[in-house]
Amino acid sequence: MLLVVATLFMLNLLAGAIDIPAKEVFSALFGGENVKQSWAYIVLESRLPQAITSVLSGSALAVSGLMLQTVFRNPLADPSIFGISSGAGVGVALAVLLYGGTISAWTYSVSGFVAVFIAALIGAMVVIVIIFLFSMIVHNDVMLLVIGIMVGYMSSSIISLLSFFSTEAGVKSYVVWGMGDFSGVSMQQMPIFAFVVVIGIIGSAFLIKPLNQLMLGEHYALNLGVNIKVVRNLMLLLTGVLTAIVTACCGPVSFVGLAVPHIVRLLLPTSDHGILMPATILMGAIVALFCNLLCVLPWGGGMMPLNAVTPVIGAPMVIYIIMRKRN
Repeated sequence: MLLVVATLFMLNLLAGAIDIPAKEVFSALFGGENVKQSWAYIVLESRLPQAITSVLSGSALAVSGLMLQTVFRNPLADPSIFGISSGAGVGVALAVLLYGGTISAWTYSVSGFVAVFIAALIGAMVVIVIIFLFSMIVHNDVMLLVIGIMVGYMSSSIISLLSFFSTEAGVKSYVVWGMGDFSGVSMQQMPIFAFVVVIGIIGSAFLIKPLNQLMLGEHYALNLGVNIKVVRNLMLLLTGVLTAIVTACCGPVSFVGLAVPHIVRLLLPTSDHGILMPATILMGAIVALFCNLLCVLPWGGGMMPLNAVTPVIGAPMVIYIIMRKRN
């Protein structure tokens, strides 16, 4: 899987709307002096951060889907099921559709990417707080899932109202963001993005043991000393942060968190999260890199929206899960 990640990573650097020879790509990566300035800029400031963002985003969404499906014992759970992606969408809609892409507070004002990033994070974290509050009252996992779905519906309703009253330019900007794109993180923003994602994934690794115990059922887990409420809240926090940062930077990427854990379970017939989690992290990177590669249109045609490609992998997987459960 590491070899596949490395191969797809290099293919993402070599493929693009602009045809750049492989030799020039490697020269740009390793600081060659005779590379055309425009080619070096494309490789270092566009393709490289896009490939890194694909690896980190795919891993974050995949590990979030794995934790949700395990804790809530629902094969169709994914990071958007609690309305976290929708909450980020509301934040972006408020910033783009209502405030025209500029957020002001006291004497401070931000616009453009920074405004969208902050708005998406705030929207996602508001939903996480709501889910946390309900988790203290509702102790049934199925009911908590239903509440998350209802929060998502309310968020979609708010977005529809904002779109109706917004300008044509604002609606267009929001629609473009909603299509998904791994090119939303520049090399200057990469350290913050990578730091948050890596910390979230490391935090998820500390839940491997309680996730294995929860596979035996809640009663067995309680007898083994697992504090189910603490584990569930930690999982919600990690899932929320990972989903929020990816959605803020790349838009609401669909199907990766849902499909990847099932692909891993098909390849590795085990329930041990000590194996499943690292494999899911790597498979998430593979799927994201592969989807990003499929988005490249040949002969200078530009890039397709990410969410036009991810359902090609995710939708058949959902159909397979439904048919397998039926049988």
